Amino acid sequence: MSNEINTDVLIAGLGAAAYSAALYCKRYQIDTVIVGEEFGGETAIGGLIENYPGQPDIDGFDLMMKFKEQVDNLNTETFDSNLKSVEKISDESFRSTLNSGEIFLSKSVILAMGRERRKLGLDNEEEWMGKGVSYCSTCDAPLYKNKESVAVIGGGNAAVEGAILLSKYAKKVYLVYRGIKFFRPEPILLEILNNSENITILLETEVNSLLGDEKGLTGIEINNNINQKKHISLDGIFVEIGADPRLEIPNQLGLEINSDTGEVHVDKHQTTSETGIYAAGDLTDGTDLKQTITAASQGAIAALSAYQNVLNSKVKK
Repeated sequence: MSNEINTDVLIAGLGAAAYSAALYCKRYQIDTVIVGEEFGGETAIGGLIENYPGQPDIDGFDLMMKFKEQVDNLNTETFDSNLKSVEKISDESFRSTLNSGEIFLSKSVILAMGRERRKLGLDNEEEWMGKGVSYCSTCDAPLYKNKESVAVIGGGNAAVEGAILLSKYAKKVYLVYRGIKFFRPEPILLEILNNSENITILLETEVNSLLGDEKGLTGIEINNNINQKKHISLDGIFVEIGADPRLEIPNQLGLEINSDTGEVHVDKHQTTSETGIYAAGDLTDGTDLKQTITAASQGAIAALSAYQNVLNSKVKK
């Protein structure tokens, strides 16, 4: 087809794993295209990062801008659209189609699309997004400066961190979690949480419904472990209940999925069950440590594997 664009490697994603992969692919001097819509992935919305080597106390968005600038400086071609489909058309070639219509033929594909934030699945949740319902504490916390009360839903590290951040803006913060104790938050965060005077912790508590009107959310109905229902008036809620790997493309390709984690299974070379398809970052079961530094590392490893695959295909010709 005349409108197909040929490249050696197509990289899907715009987060740490994807940009790292693109950087290494360009340095290997192979034709590289990077595609995606959500700039920066989890890192960009992660707020202040204090554990990235060489970059103490840097905002996640700023760190990802540095990743992007380094890749852009190598004249990497970028398309602002997500993958619609990937199909294997020969032993050494894949056809990738974007939502925007562009079609690419490549010898290797690196999947680094990360995860998608989980939702509560309650009525009006999507309707009130941006009208009192948020999925990113670090993004939207400043909007609630001097507001009376907000709630964070969740019990992991992100939820605890979000509640602490919001306590600096809103007058009162509820941290609502259905479990009997929080799910492995960093000890230092737990200490800060327990010393925060304007955070109320509600364990063994479920959110039954979202309350509101035509303007948006006005509160929630909760139910505790002894089946007591209660309405809480709120200016906003922040849903921090984790994220799921984006598996639409991996499932199209029939890639092996880790049955325990629901992540794309990769080996130490970031190779998937399909030759020529590699995966990196939060999408994979490569490590339990989901951090910017591990995503970047996996992206670099995936790039080397993709490069070697490209070389092998050229040798065969």
